[in-house]
Amino acid sequence: MNHTMDDQNLAFISQLYPDVYTQILPQQGAVKPPKRRRKKSKGAVATGDVSNCFFRKRKLTDEQVNMLEMSFGDEHKLESERKDRLAAELGLDPRQVAVWFQNRRARWKNKRLEEEYNKLKNSHDNVLGDKCRLESELLQLKEQLYDAEREIQRLAERVERGSSNSPISSSVSVEANETAFFGDYNVGDDGDDYDNLFYPVPENTYMDGVEWASLYI
Repeated sequence: MNHTMDDQNLAFISQLYPDVYTQILPQQGAVKPPKRRRKKSKGAVATGDVSNCFFRKRKLTDEQVNMLEMSFGDEHKLESERKDRLAAELGLDPRQVAVWFQNRRARWKNKRLEEEYNKLKNSHDNVLGDKCRLESELLQLKEQLYDAEREIQRLAERVERGSSNSPISSSVSVEANETAFFGDYNVGDDGDDYDNLFYPVPENTYMDGVEWASLYI
């Protein structure tokens, strides 16, 4: 009943508004039922994924590791032909051999960098030790130089004081005084001229102080 009424209404609308009716029809036909998502079955896993899972979980034996280590010792780089040959000899996947070589090269480079760092660190420590030792020796030499300069100054002052108080300088000063005193009276080294300094006084002669002094005035 309702469906018949809708058809009648649509027919009436199509007569009155033909343009509107033509726009309604495509919209009604465009409605589609929602699609249901398909679930992947367990057997749909690709063979590549299976091989990758097997590749990740497989562990190398000691013999395989030793063979790979020997090959790595001969040449660190892995070429395509060499990779395939090693994989065939060891019964491994070529990708597993490539990954092993990649990881081994990384460990080798890290070890080499660590060794170089240790060498540089040891050299740096040795240089610092030599620097500290040289600085200590320099301080000791400066102290020795300072003590030597003080000793030289002390000896110079001692020599200067000793030269001023020596007997030679005293005798020289006395002779200089005698020369200044007796030179006015022409006194020679033989002492004969000392007679000129005094007037002879006859024996048994009494002279008072005034007369005695008058002899030398």
